[in-house]
Amino acid sequence: MPLAERLQSLFVALAALTGLATGLLLPIGPTAAHAVLPALILMLTAVFLQMNFARLGEARHATRLVTTSLILNFAVTPALAWTLGAGLLTTHPDLRIGLLLLLVTPCTDWYLVFTALAHGHTGLATALLPVNLLLQLALLPGYVLLLGGNAAMVDATTLTESVLLVLALPLTTALGLRWIATRLKGAHWRHRFLTTPASRLVLPLLYAAVFAMFAGQARTVVTHAPDLIALLPPLAIFFTALPATATATARILRLPPDQRVTLVMTTTARNSPTALAIAVAAFPDRPLIAVALVIGPLLEIPVLTLLTQLVRIRPPHTTSSPR
Repeated sequence: MPLAERLQSLFVALAALTGLATGLLLPIGPTAAHAVLPALILMLTAVFLQMNFARLGEARHATRLVTTSLILNFAVTPALAWTLGAGLLTTHPDLRIGLLLLLVTPCTDWYLVFTALAHGHTGLATALLPVNLLLQLALLPGYVLLLGGNAAMVDATTLTESVLLVLALPLTTALGLRWIATRLKGAHWRHRFLTTPASRLVLPLLYAAVFAMFAGQARTVVTHAPDLIALLPPLAIFFTALPATATATARILRLPPDQRVTLVMTTTARNSPTALAIAVAAFPDRPLIAVALVIGPLLEIPVLTLLTQLVRIRPPHTTSSPR
C-alpha cells in the first residue's frame, strides 16, 4: 500500500484540524462551505472512473460469498446501525443520522487495497464493488427514512434527489468518460491518461473537502465537540461486531480462505466519502451530521490495518526433512 494511503487517517485528521483553525482565525466560512459538495462530487467521479463493471461476471462463481456479503451488508448492518443509534444516540439525532449514513454504505474503493494486502480474492472483491454501489444507490433513501425515524426530518424527494446528485451523476459521468476513452483511444490509453490520473486525485480531493467542511463549520464543531465523543462507543461496537460476525459466518459456510478475507473486508469497510457527500447534499442545514461522518475514517483505517494482519493468509511453514 502506498504511504499516502497508509497515512490516510492522519491526513484526514490534519485536514480537519487545519480547516478548523483556519475557520476560527479567518472569515472564510461561507466560501469554504460552498466548496465541500463540488469537491466530493469530483472525488466520487474519480473513484468511479476506476470501476470496471466487466468484473461483475466473476460473482457468478462464488454465490455463497456474494449472498452472504449482501445479507451482512444490506440486512444485518442496517439492523445493527438502527440498534446502535436507538440505544446509544437517542439524545443526539444528528449524530444518529450520521452514524446511520456511515454504516449502511459499504465501501466501494479502499477495501480492495486491504483485501489484496491480506491475500484475499481481489477478483471477487472487485466484482462485489459495483453490486455494493448500485444497491446502496437504490436502498439508501429507504434506509434513512425508515430507520432514521423522527431524527431524519427530511422528505423522500429531497433525499432521493441528493442521492442521485451525489451517486448517479458521478457514476454516469465516469461511465461515459470510460466508454468514450475506450471507444476513441483504446483501453491502454484510458488506463494511462484517465483512470491512473484519476486515482491520484481521490485522496487530495477528500482532504480538500474535509478541510473546507471544518473551515466552513468551525463554530459548530467547537460548540458540539463534547457531543462527538458519543459516536465512539457505537463505532467501536460496529468495528468489533462486524468482523467477528463475518469471520464466524465464513467458517460456518466453510468458505475458502481467500473468500473469507474478502468477506471480512467488504462487510467491515464503510463508504464514508459517499456518505459524507450525501449528508452535505441532503442535510445542508444540519452540519453536525457531516462532521460526524469524518470521525468514521479516523477509526476505520486503523481497524482495517489491524484486520489485515489478523485475517491475512500466511503461507504454510515448510521444514526440511532430516538428512
